[in-house]
Amino acid sequence: MPGLGASFGRGGATDYQQDLANADCVVIMGSNMAEAHPVGFQWVMEAKAKGAEVIHIDPRFTRTSAVADFHVPLRAGSDIAFLGGVVNHILTNDLYFREYVVAYTNAAFLVDERFADTEDLDGLFSGYDPASGSYDTASWHYESLAPDESPGGKDKETSAPYQHGSGGPVLETGAGPIANDPTLTHPRCVFQILRRHFARYTPEKVAEICGVPVEQFQRVCDAWTSNSGRERTGALVYSVGWTQHTTGPQNIRAGAIIQLLLGNIGRPGGGLYALRGHANIQGSTDIPTLFNLLPGYLPMPDTSHEDLGHYLDSIKGHGQKGFWYCADRYVVSLLKEYWGEKATKDNDWCFDYLPRISGDHGTYRTAMDMADGKISGYLLLGQNPAVGSAHARLQRRGLANLDWLVVRDLAMIESATFWKDGPEVATGELTPETCRTEVFFFPASAHVEKSGSFTQTQRMLQWRDKAVEPRGDQRSDLWFVYHLGRMLRERLAGSTDERDRPLLDVTWDYEMEGDEPSAEDVLRRINGVDLTTGKPVNAYTELKPDGTTSCGCWIYAGVYADGVNQAARRKPHDEQGHYEPEWGWTWPANRRVLYNRASADLEGRPWSERKKLVWWDAEEEKWTGRDVPDFQPTKPPGFRPEEGAVGPDALHGDDPFIMQADGKAWLFAPGGLSDGPLPTHYEPHESPVRNALYGQQSNPVRKVYGRPDNPANPSPPAAHSEVFPFVFTAARLTEHHTAGGMSRQLPYLAELQPELFVEVSPALAAERGLTHLGWAHVVTTRAAVEARVFVTERLTPLRVGGRVVHQVWMPYHWGNTGLVTGDVVNDLIGAFVDPNVFIQESKVLTCDVRPGRRPTGPALLDYLEDYRRRACVTTEEPT
Repeated sequence: MPGLGASFGRGGATDYQQDLANADCVVIMGSNMAEAHPVGFQWVMEAKAKGAEVIHIDPRFTRTSAVADFHVPLRAGSDIAFLGGVVNHILTNDLYFREYVVAYTNAAFLVDERFADTEDLDGLFSGYDPASGSYDTASWHYESLAPDESPGGKDKETSAPYQHGSGGPVLETGAGPIANDPTLTHPRCVFQILRRHFARYTPEKVAEICGVPVEQFQRVCDAWTSNSGRERTGALVYSVGWTQHTTGPQNIRAGAIIQLLLGNIGRPGGGLYALRGHANIQGSTDIPTLFNLLPGYLPMPDTSHEDLGHYLDSIKGHGQKGFWYCADRYVVSLLKEYWGEKATKDNDWCFDYLPRISGDHGTYRTAMDMADGKISGYLLLGQNPAVGSAHARLQRRGLANLDWLVVRDLAMIESATFWKDGPEVATGELTPETCRTEVFFFPASAHVEKSGSFTQTQRMLQWRDKAVEPRGDQRSDLWFVYHLGRMLRERLAGSTDERDRPLLDVTWDYEMEGDEPSAEDVLRRINGVDLTTGKPVNAYTELKPDGTTSCGCWIYAGVYADGVNQAARRKPHDEQGHYEPEWGWTWPANRRVLYNRASADLEGRPWSERKKLVWWDAEEEKWTGRDVPDFQPTKPPGFRPEEGAVGPDALHGDDPFIMQADGKAWLFAPGGLSDGPLPTHYEPHESPVRNALYGQQSNPVRKVYGRPDNPANPSPPAAHSEVFPFVFTAARLTEHHTAGGMSRQLPYLAELQPELFVEVSPALAAERGLTHLGWAHVVTTRAAVEARVFVTERLTPLRVGGRVVHQVWMPYHWGNTGLVTGDVVNDLIGAFVDPNVFIQESKVLTCDVRPGRRPTGPALLDYLEDYRRRACVTTEEPT
């Protein structure tokens, strides 16, 4: 996650969920944790039982709200305005943890004199190029370290900022100490820039933008700040309610700034919890399914990288501090794992075998390329884009224009049957006889039918053993991928085509258990091996850049330490100490709390006895405590490096953020994010109101994909936004899972949630003539979706900008297959994405709501066309 990576140096959650029990205050925003993460939520309830205050900030009153001490409803998409107000409250009232902020953040560093803020440029930062819709970020850097220019347009197209998820952005610091002012009074120091940037985020502005009464906002500020500092800590929890926005990473940055100002990072009961949810979402980004990453958040090379040296120069600064400076060890060890003996120093360790990013290869661009006939075939493993992806209508259009499609899943999902029973068949846009796509379905085995590890939200790897044998022709992912690779290699044997060499030379000699590769052997290779001894490495610090080690994912090095599957450990909690280090294994190095050096003061003493975690033992001359220290174990608190030191050797004894190029947490991000060094309130791409803070309405570098099959509802200052007057948001239910491919097949879950529904307030029901449990349909410029009406006070009409704004909520689990069926809610949502990770803005858009069922057949297309005509919808990319 780029917001976490740019703030702290790693893209994973800073803490683990059990530590929520040690919090004095828990703020949950952008998440319905009780419903979407019920197992982890037990630790919130334990904190509450100990006296912690639990606050839920969410557009809708949910199961989380019901057990919180108080719930704050706000307008979807206004999170940064709310959080910015909290920052302003902290700074205006001098409530920040000064010792922590001065020592452990970049608050004192001076920023280049060329930098201009949104306060100066009416919502833009310096370096904006309206022609490319991107920033040249050179002026955002520290004084004396700023380059003359930086390729902002390239970043927007390749999503380069996110590629620093586990190492922090590049920062050249070899010119000497960064100019700083520890008094925090210099007008160009980060602290003063922060103060000016958020000065206009007053309680009154928060109320005007978010619809939150001033007294409710003040209550949040008081609870959060009074439960933070030397003696107390507060935790901040979020999930996709923050990330699925065109400002998603900046939502996270805003939360990170608050937690840093209050001294809540790296400390017991503090932290920023990214609820990655169900296995194996965290693991699938660690060992990535994302187009722009290699395992361990190493950046995928792009077409500008001529060789390995050039690539390494682009991901680490020559004079920077920290462990990302050692990226050559991680990269060479990865290449040795991929290509074994074929990877040598003479051929650059087979670096040229890696593919190169040549543009936007994200999921939405891919769907558009399929629709445009640029892609012939597609493999779907564990995904159901025909229902589960935003703008599912566009996804199905792309699937229908392929030569072939392979679907691996537990059941015959909509992405496998769209050609015969999808919504476009009913409207006449698609007929089974003319659909060109040949679909191959491979039945997959479920998680209980295979062995292997999964990595859950707190970076913990846990091993699961096979419970039952798969039935019939069901096979595991490991079986499928291994045998696909084997057959392709056999097919290409003898080829002299140079492009086949990467596949023919790849190591494919896993230990076998029958006809299935050993999952433990795969984990051992991911852990890494000392090639001189054949034994597993015990930590990522043992990896070398000389080709004598291999490692499939450097942040996982240690999960097979001493030849033991550490992920399979199951020692009961009452048989071990704090933080239960022998239950599973957590990356990196089995540390539960990242940046825990910050739990101690500059001299290495805990900030308080009550909140002790790790500390410096002067007699033993090492760091010790209740968790594995996230620091060099024998480096004393007062250590100062020799002149010219780089990498880990350059870290001071009081630099807790060991992956950052300057050793500090970033209140101001001089690099790493393509849409600004500070969070800024922008309206969503589709909004019913004007931006009350700046002339710039929406994120100026968001990706819009302006094209006829991706229309957008009009928003101010454009005319006709009244055609879609309501705010729409969607989320999940406990009883159903994501796109519903598993849960809609199960009778007891189908009985618990038998039908798609739309929640509206009594006021909106009266305004639109909606009847409880009757039918209504929700309309956007892209689709109309029908559902049962649920009239409820869980949705509160909000006063925003002097007028009442209604919000509408729907779950997104239904499709046209299974025991319970319904319209596809994701058909309503467009493909408008943030510029850092290309994640869709599916948590907020505008809509209309009408009583009764939607039209059917070709009449539905005419109905939508009438809406587009009245709204004067265009497909041009707005400025």
